[in-house]
Amino acid sequence: MPAVTRAIVLWCPDWPVIATIRALELAADAPIALVDRNLVFACSAAARAEGVKRGLRIREAQSRCTRLQVLPYDPVQDARAFEPVLAVVEEITPGVQPVRPGTFVLRARGPARYYGGEDRAAAELLRCLEGLGIPDARVGIADGPFAAEQAARGTGVDRVRIIPPGDSPAFLAPLPVALLGREELTPLFHRLGIHRLGDLAALDRTDVRERFGELGAHCHTLASGLDGAAVVPRTPPKQLDRVIEFEPPLDRVDQVTFAFRATAETFIAGLTKAGLVCTSLRIEVTDELGRMSERTWLHPRLFSAPDVVDRVRWQLQGSGAIDSGLGSPIVRVLVAPEAVDDIGHHEDGLWGGGADERIHHGLSRVQSMLGHDAVLTASIGGGRALAERQVLVPWGDRAVGVARAEQPWPGSLPAPAPATVFEAPHPVLVLGADGEPVAVDDRGAVTAPIHRFSPTGVAKDSREVTAWAGPWRVRERWWDADLARTVHRFQVVDADGTAWLLVLDGAGWRSEARYD
Repeated sequence: MPAVTRAIVLWCPDWPVIATIRALELAADAPIALVDRNLVFACSAAARAEGVKRGLRIREAQSRCTRLQVLPYDPVQDARAFEPVLAVVEEITPGVQPVRPGTFVLRARGPARYYGGEDRAAAELLRCLEGLGIPDARVGIADGPFAAEQAARGTGVDRVRIIPPGDSPAFLAPLPVALLGREELTPLFHRLGIHRLGDLAALDRTDVRERFGELGAHCHTLASGLDGAAVVPRTPPKQLDRVIEFEPPLDRVDQVTFAFRATAETFIAGLTKAGLVCTSLRIEVTDELGRMSERTWLHPRLFSAPDVVDRVRWQLQGSGAIDSGLGSPIVRVLVAPEAVDDIGHHEDGLWGGGADERIHHGLSRVQSMLGHDAVLTASIGGGRALAERQVLVPWGDRAVGVARAEQPWPGSLPAPAPATVFEAPHPVLVLGADGEPVAVDDRGAVTAPIHRFSPTGVAKDSREVTAWAGPWRVRERWWDADLARTVHRFQVVDADGTAWLLVLDGAGWRSEARYD
């Protein structure tokens, strides 16, 4: 069996909520729910008092608490807000290993010796977090990180729970097996009558391995209080952020960007010295009223110093600049890398960068002269109509606030997609053999087979249809009387062999695309 490490785990309850409150400057006692995929991921104490809990659907949570503030869960913001906490803790005791945002573990031996005991080390950690404005942190100390975390989560009023060496199996025995966090095994354990960790630990390890495999054997090890997971201290990240403060504050865009040039060059030089390039960065601009504008910028290749200066200027212009002036003077600008890559992956080839680099340089130059939104590139989004899937995004950026193409879209057009999609659907004329317009009845059937088709909408330009298929009905927002929409799609092939995608809705027949 592996050696068990005596571990200290510090847990910050409701950390995702705390991070969101700090980022958005919300009231600490407000009922807040963070949602992920339409389910409550975390909620504040005020929301729990009203019956909101993790795993509820948004509507059910709002029915339990009418004052509930529903916000999306942002894992990047969650991790970013926890980074300063780790940095401060590392100043008083090294060897910190993050488990997840809001929880970290460290070996108990070093801090206990330095501070004169495990209880004093725990008290020092709590004082450190109280200085950061986190008064409700909990500390658990036990044999192994798993038992220590369960001790931290079950501290109660005392905020510190120390399990004596050798007592971890007895401490874990009455706890439910769901704490193992194995959703694929928990229902099976319950069906077999294994409801407590002690029930699982009482079984023979070899039998558990044969029945449940390596995953079950690992769960048996944790339940037995023999967690041999090593505590691996993290390597503190290099400080690559750069910040400049203005005294007195600057109230013009050109003044801020000119003063920031040296900082941008220092930022890129620091990345180069570390053997890195930046492909995504975060810029924070703070004015003298304390308001902060924060945005993440992407680059199709890598950021240079002029590119960073351009992003600062664009962000200033998009946050209230009027005639090169600002609504409130700027006191601070911070730039931080969000995504970096090894510089070796972006070195020029033996014969230069080729056509792609020249295209990038030309587009970036035009963008720097005309503005961020002046150069657009095509991207495919989600949706049922072809026009909805055409998204234009600024060069080097990602589509934000649009439907994602990888999501399921019932009723969307299957492959292959037509090569030509009209910017505005063209009115057309669809006729039966008797020369009358074809329609679709309430049962979704055509009133007559399609015989002729006019791409101009004029009867004299009609041509014979050699093949057709449809209709395929698409109903959108049927629950909203104002936005409800029902269309019928058809595919037709005319006598020239050209295939067309036609739609029939309340406005009549229209041609949406052509298969070239």
